Amino acid sequence: MSHPTTNRTIAIVGRPNVGKSALFNRLAGKRISIVHDEPGVTRDRIIASCNLSSSPFSLIDTGGIGSNPDDSFNTIIKQEVDIALESAELILFVVDGTEGQTPVDQEIASQLRKAEKDIFLIVNKIDEESKIKLVDDFSSMGFNHTFATSAAHNFGIKDLADTVSKTLPDSHATASSNNMKLNIALVGRPNVGKSSIINTLLNDTRTIVSDIAGTTRDAIDVPFSHGGIDYTLIDTAGLRSRNKQNTSVEVFSGMRTKSSIKRADICALVVDAAQGPTSQDRKIANLINNAGSPCVIVANKFDLYHPTASKSDRLSLISDEIDEKLFFLPYAPVVATSAKTGESIRRLFFAIEQIRKSSSENLNTGALNRLLQDSLIAHPPPSGKGGKRFKLLYATMSKDSVSSRAIPEANFILFCNKKSLLPTNYERYLENKIREKSSYTGIPIKFIFRERESRKR
Repeated sequence: MSHPTTNRTIAIVGRPNVGKSALFNRLAGKRISIVHDEPGVTRDRIIASCNLSSSPFSLIDTGGIGSNPDDSFNTIIKQEVDIALESAELILFVVDGTEGQTPVDQEIASQLRKAEKDIFLIVNKIDEESKIKLVDDFSSMGFNHTFATSAAHNFGIKDLADTVSKTLPDSHATASSNNMKLNIALVGRPNVGKSSIINTLLNDTRTIVSDIAGTTRDAIDVPFSHGGIDYTLIDTAGLRSRNKQNTSVEVFSGMRTKSSIKRADICALVVDAAQGPTSQDRKIANLINNAGSPCVIVANKFDLYHPTASKSDRLSLISDEIDEKLFFLPYAPVVATSAKTGESIRRLFFAIEQIRKSSSENLNTGALNRLLQDSLIAHPPPSGKGGKRFKLLYATMSKDSVSSRAIPEANFILFCNKKSLLPTNYERYLENKIREKSSYTGIPIKFIFRERESRKR
């Protein structure tokens, strides 16, 4: 049974001096120093866990929002709110009950009201019974959940933590269906054995197998269950290069195959081991890569690949050959098999299970930021024009990555000063560092850059 990824993260937003950091420390259960960098550089964002309730959740302090409105005032507020909304499931908006509403508070509230998120308004510094009535002054902001707290005196903190925990998604939530459902598209050149692999898996001949290239004209969906998982095996037409597509049917079949790549949970790229990966295999691999689809590479006809050598040598050779020629799919596991003899055919399911399990091994926000910052320090990015360097302000996993997809995507949002300062090979370096912590077997890693200009103080 599959377990969808849940997001039990909250972000604390508010202008300086409202007790935001004190609230953060109370929820974290310990004093965590909030450090400011040199002037002109965004303040460090702090990540911690709250264990005050029965179900822990993560805290993010998104950094200070300037208290003196200037020309960049609205931009700064939007930056901080954007980071909070990207990172968290629920927002704690902290105001100072003793000061009443300020223009900064009102602008933050305006930005937050546009979001489809749970917003808890925290009226802080309510440290005496007589001050409870001050909470009413904030009712015009229009938030449904309002809490009176005193972070300095630990008033209302436990009730807040319990309510937050109950509101966040259940960490043990499970899919509603009994079985997981996966769409597996077998794609490749004509006559590499896609239909034969499906027939062998099913011990059936429900798809047409022939030595004539291009026998399969359309994408055929074949239902199949194995190991408690309901599969739809999508047998696609072989993709030939565009200049060799000599009929309109072939062109249409190619379009349907490309559509199958996009709707598949996992693509199995079938190559002819005896021939080795070809230029057309590389083009098809590029289609999979560009679609952002998880991938396993199936080296079929392995019985014809250096048949007199030892199996271990043959496996090593074919893996090296695929790594070299399909170098842009280094994350895809390789299964060497033979549909004709049945050799290792069911190892395809082992690879699929590897990919499925790997997709749930997500880096939490704190570990991700520490990993990337350590990587930047260990090997700084090169200087660009004017001596400027790429600076990472904050990183989080994209909300799209924790959607209802059977195989969640590994998309990371990097808030930075300027994306153009980061060379492509440095992106690969950061990707490799992430894979050292969480391999994301079979899953492409994508960086989504959000440029944020440094703020001056």
